[in-house]
Amino acid sequence: MKRNKRIRFLEIIKEHIVNNKKEYVIVSLIFIIGIFLGVFFVNNMQDEQKQEVTSYMSSFIEKMKSTESLDQMDLLKNSIGQNIVLATVLWFFGTTVIGLPVVFGVVLYRGFCLGYTIAVCITIMGLQQGTVFVLILLLLQNILFIPAMLALAISGFKLYKSIIKDRKKENIKIEVVRHTIFSLIMLVFLLVSSVVEIFLSTNILKGVIKYF
Repeated sequence: MKRNKRIRFLEIIKEHIVNNKKEYVIVSLIFIIGIFLGVFFVNNMQDEQKQEVTSYMSSFIEKMKSTESLDQMDLLKNSIGQNIVLATVLWFFGTTVIGLPVVFGVVLYRGFCLGYTIAVCITIMGLQQGTVFVLILLLLQNILFIPAMLALAISGFKLYKSIIKDRKKENIKIEVVRHTIFSLIMLVFLLVSSVVEIFLSTNILKGVIKYF
């Protein structure tokens, strides 16, 4: 029974992606451009900026090494709060015609942050250690976070296209309700990514950071 539900869930996801492949391509490209911009920014930083970032990374690593136990509940609250704000912003601006640039801007910014973080870690720590650090710090939670964020943006994109094509109030209301329900589902995935980030990624990083 559980297996059938899982297969059905995967089929729904596959159908959703196929039906919205153009939107996925556009939003994914915006995200990837953001990553490249982040990497480009780090590669073109001035020496003073690199020294500041290096100092910050060193203090972060030393703090992680010296801290015996982390306040995981406080970290979890902060992460959950940030993801709720993110989901709310993408949902709200996705419901307005003029808000689509904001949705794309958020996706671009999140891509920039990811690219920036990856580039900083590898530049400062070297390819081998930097890659390991990035994989531990970012991989697990982003398996859920990135698809959920992109799906939220795509839902707003779809709503925008529906409003442009069909001006009937009743149809628009239906699409807004669909967008809202879908956004709530994606919020659940974002919240799960927060749990993974704090209780898995952070603990793994805490365990191996003494080797950096």
